[in-house]
Amino acid sequence: MIEGEEDQLQSGPDEYSDSEQDTDDELKEAFAAGLLKPGLNIVGEVPAKPKVKINVAALNQKLDDIKKDLPWVERLDMINAPAAIAPELAYKEEVHSQERQKDLRINKAKTGIEDDLVHNDFKREMLFYRQAQSAVLEGIQRLKSMNIPTKRPDDYFAQMVKSDDHMQKIREKLLSKQQTQEKIEKVKKLRELKKYGKKVQVEVQQNRLKEKKQLMENVKKFRKGKTDSLDFLEGGAPSKDGDKRINAKRKMKNDKYGFGGKKRGMKKNTKESASDVSEYRFNRNPNLKKKVGKGNQRPGKERRKKMSNKNKKRK
Repeated sequence: MIEGEEDQLQSGPDEYSDSEQDTDDELKEAFAAGLLKPGLNIVGEVPAKPKVKINVAALNQKLDDIKKDLPWVERLDMINAPAAIAPELAYKEEVHSQERQKDLRINKAKTGIEDDLVHNDFKREMLFYRQAQSAVLEGIQRLKSMNIPTKRPDDYFAQMVKSDDHMQKIREKLLSKQQTQEKIEKVKKLRELKKYGKKVQVEVQQNRLKEKKQLMENVKKFRKGKTDSLDFLEGGAPSKDGDKRINAKRKMKNDKYGFGGKKRGMKKNTKESASDVSEYRFNRNPNLKKKVGKGNQRPGKERRKKMSNKNKKRK
């Protein structure tokens, strides 16, 4: 396989030279037979373009053929100057000019603002707008002078171009698009709420881990003897405002045993308590005597038995 390729490579240049020689021989034979004539192939000469002549008479004749003498209401053609530029439009043009000058300075362009194509296009569009504005203002006044209405009356009803069935299809299509958009918005809100719920859940878990870590640190400090307080087991650490959580067990003991301190002699009278007679209530009716004794009290069990035995003997 390699030997065949080498033979082709070695015989390649000779074949090319043979083909070129055959081409030259064919050209010589064609020239000798008179098939090749001078002037068929011209190098470096371009045929001259014919001069275009403007036939004014023919153009005027064609214009007369297509021209129609219609009233101005049918033509509505006007020739007028551009309207005066409004202050807000002049301000926009000035702002655009300043922005373009800044861009040209940044880009280091060699052209000035007068030759800038972008700004010239903006000015051209503004000129079109002013021209149309002037034509509209003048045309409306001219139509009003001819008593031609320019506004549609309020009670004018025109026939619809499209049928009711077609409009119903369009209405259904728009309604389906609106419902689809509402579903998409609802799904987006649900996703946002889900993300917010996950965020809150993560914050709660982080706070729990933080509290657990703080509790373990307090327990380690208590074991090492760095602190003697066990308040972190009861109500947790005090808040920033200094409020502490109320432990029901601690409150009950405080109400029962007090908060420590002196206990003996707490019920003794002092000079102030002896002089205080605000709680004394005297009997205003001296004739009314207080009953002494237990009053109408039920007799005991033994006495009730004796009384029942006596009643039985009497019977």
